[in-house]
Amino acid sequence: MSETPRTQSDYRISLNYFAVPLGLAGLGGAWTAAAAALNAPEWVEDLLFSLSGLGWIALAILYIGERFKQRGAFRADREHPVEGATAAFLPVVGILLVTHFARYVSIDAARAVCWALVFALAVVAGQLFAHWLTGQTNFAQLHPGFFLPLVAGPFIASIGLSVVGVPTAARAALGAGLFFWVVIGGVVTARLITAGPLPTPTIPALSVLLAPPATGGIATFAAFQGHVGVLQTAFLGIFLTMLMVQVFILPRYFKLAFGLEFWTFSFPVAVSANYAIRWCQYAGFSGWKVVSWIALGIATAIILAIVAATARFAAGHRSGSELKISRPTSEEN
Repeated sequence: MSETPRTQSDYRISLNYFAVPLGLAGLGGAWTAAAAALNAPEWVEDLLFSLSGLGWIALAILYIGERFKQRGAFRADREHPVEGATAAFLPVVGILLVTHFARYVSIDAARAVCWALVFALAVVAGQLFAHWLTGQTNFAQLHPGFFLPLVAGPFIASIGLSVVGVPTAARAALGAGLFFWVVIGGVVTARLITAGPLPTPTIPALSVLLAPPATGGIATFAAFQGHVGVLQTAFLGIFLTMLMVQVFILPRYFKLAFGLEFWTFSFPVAVSANYAIRWCQYAGFSGWKVVSWIALGIATAIILAIVAATARFAAGHRSGSELKISRPTSEEN
């Protein structure tokens, strides 16, 4: 292996690229909920999960191939002060794919794959948290993207474990997500309030504030077979609060120039639609199907717009430069 250190900009494939299959899988999950609640066509979810799976496999091969020959490359990515949390994208996307494709294989095979991915996520999350606990991350470098590995990650693991029929483990994962939400959530919120505005490339990460209550709510629906208790109601209240916050942040989002970091929006938007559809179906109020279709339509339109903008962005960079996601450095924080 090479001993010469390389920076992230030396690589063609960034961990942030996995936000693309993550967003597609998230939208596939929303269409899965719509198929069950609204009789939406199942081919849409099949297409979205298939595209996500193909993208995930291709990116994983390229990413691992690039890093494998460089000693310490994986650790350097994981310990990056801004992008380190995105190391969880690899196992998280895999778990989401299991929630869909488990129906096409034996339950034992699906369970084995899910456990392997949950273990991988636990290892990544443990390494990240240990790195943060040793004081190697600057307070100003924190952003809502840190919610993914230790908060949304366990909630997504809980969903996967429920799908493959391991309810006790699913509830344990739900508890882990709640614990880290309290611990990490307070620190990140304090940073957002007291340490100045986020660098421009990380502003889309503010949308990730929607992910914990939405994924946690879906995990609770799955782990408790649709029963709505105090925990589920609490998730709803937090989700609605975070949704209102997003409404007031919208003007800042609209001022941003497009970049590949816009894919950060895709998963929070998709999982929010998923959660909204499930709650609408449970509540059964007059017009709930219309509201559900509107939520699904908004999420689908936003992600299709990001896809179209990405295609235009890629076409504009064919002249020679590599596609790069804008990323702040430590100094910019």
